[in-house]
Amino acid sequence: MVRIPLLRRMKKIEIKHKSVLEKEVEKFLATAKNGLYIDTTVGGGGHSQSILTLGGNLLGLDQDPKALQMASKHLASACPTSVYHLAHSNFANLKNIAQEFKFVPADGILFDLGISSLQLEERGRGFSFLRDEPLDMRMDPQSQGVTAADLVNALPKRRLYELFKEVDEKLAWPIVQAIVLKRKIAPIKTTGQLSQIVEKAYKKGWIHSKVHPATKVFLALRIAVNSELDNLKKGLNSAFEILKKEGRLVVISFHSGEDRIVKNFFRLLEKEGKAEILTQKPVVATEEELRKNPRARSAKLRALVKK
Repeated sequence: MVRIPLLRRMKKIEIKHKSVLEKEVEKFLATAKNGLYIDTTVGGGGHSQSILTLGGNLLGLDQDPKALQMASKHLASACPTSVYHLAHSNFANLKNIAQEFKFVPADGILFDLGISSLQLEERGRGFSFLRDEPLDMRMDPQSQGVTAADLVNALPKRRLYELFKEVDEKLAWPIVQAIVLKRKIAPIKTTGQLSQIVEKAYKKGWIHSKVHPATKVFLALRIAVNSELDNLKKGLNSAFEILKKEGRLVVISFHSGEDRIVKNFFRLLEKEGKAEILTQKPVVATEEELRKNPRARSAKLRALVKK
């Protein structure tokens, strides 16, 4: 396995998952007692717990079976008397799942996008560039076949370049050229191998970054492996369709590609007179929250109410 030099300079820390923008979600979701609420990305269960604590009935979805197991244990302990259902599913299938559990029409629907600190810290998933492990990145290994390693080793140069440019990677082409040269010699199989390729491209280009050089490359591959942007479009359409009149849709995004899709979707609905946007500008974390939870620095919340 490849050594990652950065690790020698890092202290080993344990990261506990904390949901971002909790108070803001409570405000804009406007949880009503006995209302029907859907958390499409239940994750560690933080936002789901808030919904239940405020008296709502919950349907929680997650495509990651391990995250769902963790949320199940957490909610059983934190909210033992509350009414909730958990389903293993991607939110692209939201409408069918909501109908199956009779959560239509829904009072409120939440999307907390991106990846959780729990997934980043879990060994063997291949999401993090801070450890050397198989280059996987599948949210649901049970149903997904293609891994990040498959894409890195099989995609044509042009397609790899497009993936990296979609997340505004400024050294997209040099990184792609370096990947192609390496994979001609031997397949790129681990996060450490890919991370080193990107780091060398940055050093060669004399470019310094405040974040790890491999951040955007790993983001682009994770999005592609899990079809995140296509699934988001399907999920948003389904969510608005099953919302009741005066129902709330709240979305937290973590990168520009996601936020652009959400912003355009909301603006189109408002232009057509179908919804009212409650957040003319995205809501971001306070300085106090950022001190407690640095992951919230890139979070943007948008909300609307259905007319």
